[in-house]
Amino acid sequence: MMDTAIRLDTPTDENALNAWFDQRFEEKMAEREAAHTPSMTLIATKGTLDMAYPPFILASTAAALGWEVSIFFTFYGLSLLKKELDLKVTPLGNPAMPMKLPKGPAWLKGRELPVPTSLMTLIPGFDGMATRMMKQTMDGKGVASISELRELCIEADVKLIACQMTVDLFEYQQDDFIPEVTEWVGAASFLPRALEADVNLFV
Repeated sequence: MMDTAIRLDTPTDENALNAWFDQRFEEKMAEREAAHTPSMTLIATKGTLDMAYPPFILASTAAALGWEVSIFFTFYGLSLLKKELDLKVTPLGNPAMPMKLPKGPAWLKGRELPVPTSLMTLIPGFDGMATRMMKQTMDGKGVASISELRELCIEADVKLIACQMTVDLFEYQQDDFIPEVTEWVGAASFLPRALEADVNLFV
């Protein structure tokens, strides 16, 4: 026999029922939003010192806000997971790169060097000089090193995911990398995670 009883706390008038439903829907959506943990995925593809900062800064900041964060390191970005970090800065292919002196007299310190990047690449040892200048600038401004930022990410439970295809391509060994690498997977395994994330970034 069909139960035709009407709950006493449920409105029977159509307008009242619609208003009650709208209110309940808003309440449930608010509860769902409050219980939702934001998530972010990043794809790190570059292995230079300057391009190592964005993924680790973004990841550590999001993790500090309570987000779930995963970084997929592929191609040259994989070098950011190596035990020994030997990252350099190069003006090659980086025409917007400002070269400022981190030290020197007041009239010169902080000024951009009037040297075209195309000429910088022709000067022997310029990459090494540019790398030292950037490290000195970061130290002078109190910016954490890449090693320190990476450690912050590890402590904040950021998932560090290595692209297995790149590992195979460059004939790396897993022992070349820090033990905190969370997974060794390909793009097909990472993309479903990215599909469910609230924020996806390619850096």
